[in-house]
Amino acid sequence: MKTTLNLPDPLMQRVREEAARRRTTMSSLVEAGLRRVLAEADDHCANKTLPPLPSWHGGCSRVNIADREALDQVLNAERDEQLFGVGRAETPEK
Repeated sequence: MKTTLNLPDPLMQRVREEAARRRTTMSSLVEAGLRRVLAEADDHCANKTLPPLPSWHGGCSRVNIADREALDQVLNAERDEQLFGVGRAETPEK
């Protein structure tokens, strides 16, 4: 594929000189350099280990989430506590 690169004049001069010294084309030299840089980046990422994810003990499960009625009771009790400051059993009658 053809592409255009904007390189500083001193760098372009070094590329020309190095290509001539190696008896290769500037394209081949630039391609080899890009492949080398990209391989180093791949190696760097492959060797990098990720830190462990944070974890915490959240206690026992409070409800079986497959039991819709039990889940509803827990959620409503939490709502009542926030709204009225009392648990579901202590909710004032309307």
